Amino acid sequence: MRLSRRRSTELAAGFSYRQASRSTASSESTSLLYCDDVALTSLKEKYGTPFYVYSASAIRERLSVFERAFRKVPHTICYSVKANSNLHILKLLAEHGCGFDVVSGGELARVLRVQRRAAKNVVFSGVGKTYADMAAAVKAGILLFNVESESELGVLAQCAQRMKRTVSIAMRVNPDVSAKTHPYIATGLHQHKFGIPIEEARSTYARVLGSKYLRVSGVSVHIGSQITDTRPFGQAMERVAELVRELRADGHGIDYVDAGGGLGIDYGNDVLPRFPDYVAAYADALVRPLRNLKIHLLLEPGRFIIGPAGALVTCVLYHKTNNKKKFIVVDAGMNDFQRPALYNAYHGIVPVATRSERERELVDVVGPVCETGDFFARDREIPVVQEHDLLAIMDAGAYGMALASNYNSRPRPPELLVDKKRVKLIRRRETIADLIRAEL
Repeated sequence: MRLSRRRSTELAAGFSYRQASRSTASSESTSLLYCDDVALTSLKEKYGTPFYVYSASAIRERLSVFERAFRKVPHTICYSVKANSNLHILKLLAEHGCGFDVVSGGELARVLRVQRRAAKNVVFSGVGKTYADMAAAVKAGILLFNVESESELGVLAQCAQRMKRTVSIAMRVNPDVSAKTHPYIATGLHQHKFGIPIEEARSTYARVLGSKYLRVSGVSVHIGSQITDTRPFGQAMERVAELVRELRADGHGIDYVDAGGGLGIDYGNDVLPRFPDYVAAYADALVRPLRNLKIHLLLEPGRFIIGPAGALVTCVLYHKTNNKKKFIVVDAGMNDFQRPALYNAYHGIVPVATRSERERELVDVVGPVCETGDFFARDREIPVVQEHDLLAIMDAGAYGMALASNYNSRPRPPELLVDKKRVKLIRRRETIADLIRAEL
């Protein structure tokens, strides 16, 4: 089957241009960018800029596509909280039956705040769990600990014994599979800090046999993030499937395989098939090696669910030219959205109001932060915009607000959730008073 592809100029579901008006001076019409059924210009008037905006319909649609792709196998979607941890986003996902993947005690607290009973579908990952993290998770009765080292295993055993609670564990194994992604977000090779080398896994699992308070329940693997080729997932799962057979032969009860997350999204530079076909290929890569093993599959999508559902809207402050180099200075900065500076990541940037015949120019889109690395695009051709015009930085729902900081003593922007015509403020804009309140 030939997979159709998303064009670089095509907006993600939840965002669309709609005709606004026709100029009296010409036949040229103006279109406005909408999130669901709300014009982004109207949000600027009420909330100012910059702001994050998310489409509830896009979140539901992407979650539904993921569910359908895995409908033939027992599975639980454990949304990766680190991608976007806003309580209202977590509540929306919990209402649609999602579990959660957490990597800190703070993320666990957020999940429990949203829905206490969600703990039974929580998996706890991460290489540096503290004793306090473990105790909170044991008390909450989470589904599974993904253990990353023998040292961690010993601390968890002490915690469970002191609390006299039996906990289920999976070892996170490192399959030594290259994910072909940015080196900062690749996690599946031996030189990375994550997991136990897969060839050492059986001996580590053997330490749990006969334990009173630790129960082996699964195997976990996660090879990285923003992976756009489904083949590495299949390669990793083939190694995991073989390990499951060996562990069962050793007497362990393996009920779960946590396949992790990492499925990449199209940030607008035309690299991926349309997402229903893409997710189907991903599902096939994971499920095929696990056939006949009677396994419950745990899945940890984060970016895939929330990334395309969000945008960062910012206002043009100034035009600037250094010799022949052109800059568009906007009021959002790298503190609001780190991905371009941190990963040199590509994000589509579009005007909120656009006309059919609009000149284009080659510019750098930059923010006000006192760093040369404070940019959203370099040498990017975009439609000509004027001061006070709005730009939308697309596919910013994941690792946007989650990575935001107060660098340069800049208050973080508000977050808005749009559901059809309804707009909800789900995080207010910070104030300078918020920034200094905790300082003594």
